[in-house]
Amino acid sequence: MKSILMTIAVCLALALTSMAQTAATQSGSMSASSNVNADQNNRGELSAKGVDRIIREVHHQLVLLPFYSVFDNLAYKVTPDGTVSLLGQVVNPTLKSDAENSVKHIEGVTRVDNQIEALPVSPNDDRIRRDVYRAIYGNEALSPYSLRAVPPIHIIVKNGHVTLTGVVARQMDKQLAEMQTKSVSGVFSVNDDLQVENPKS
Repeated sequence: MKSILMTIAVCLALALTSMAQTAATQSGSMSASSNVNADQNNRGELSAKGVDRIIREVHHQLVLLPFYSVFDNLAYKVTPDGTVSLLGQVVNPTLKSDAENSVKHIEGVTRVDNQIEALPVSPNDDRIRRDVYRAIYGNEALSPYSLRAVPPIHIIVKNGHVTLTGVVARQMDKQLAEMQTKSVSGVFSVNDDLQVENPKS
């Protein structure tokens, strides 16, 4: 009987030791995780959710700008230190400063790096913009895109060179927009940067 009791006591002691070791390991893991988060906070870096929130808010602010048109291209990127880099090209220089002012007060934004290019004033480029717009949005297959508040095919013209940016639904629309642009008199080159929502369609 004493032998049985001794065996039970030994088993209980081993079980308690194992449980204590497991608890210590879990505590160590939680502490390490907390240290990582604390280190991130000490460096003033945003979490992934924080970056995503700022990206959504920046997008929202930019599309609401009153002078933002189909002849402008606004892009941006956000880094964990809270820096927002503004990129792209605009016809109206006012839009460059408006874009910066619209995002610099967003919660979590620490700095705005405004790299937006104000395109040079050119009557010839203005004519090309109008003609390319008519060639693209006047096309029967592409005309439905013109019904949106800001048409998704953006036409960027600089010294007779045209860049198409934005998003279209089908690969055929991308190719058609490029062909229509190349048909415009005075266009020296066409850079087709349009993205396709459904590449296989």
